[in-house]
Amino acid sequence: MKFTKNSPCPCGSGKKYKECCFKWHKIGSAPNALLLMKSRYTAYAIGDADYVIKTTHPDSPHFEKDLNEWKRSVKEFGNSEFKKLEIIEFIDGDNEAYVEFKAYINDYVMHEKSRFIKDGKWFYIDGIQKDV
Repeated sequence: MKFTKNSPCPCGSGKKYKECCFKWHKIGSAPNALLLMKSRYTAYAIGDADYVIKTTHPDSPHFEKDLNEWKRSVKEFGNSEFKKLEIIEFIDGDNEAYVEFKAYINDYVMHEKSRFIKDGKWFYIDGIQKDV
């Protein structure tokens, strides 16, 4: 099945992609860390490498200097089956925020507490993997 703007948004909002994460992808940011996290999950699910790169802080240990390789790996990861995103906790702050989540991808559950910082706009900085 081909993904379109009318497809259900992978973030689990129940809305169509064009009425949900698409707007954050189009402007390259989101107004808070929770929406950024959800829109980044969606970007991975649809292979939108540009959004993943734009929303990863340059000081993040996950920031890749080889942008072509980074884009290739995000697009390849987008071929995975993104089954569900479960938000466990959102701790908001003015310049730093945390989102704990479980992402069900293929037969794997990624459980992470992600840290986001505001540096003009919200960015993903790093995360701590949790035991599932």
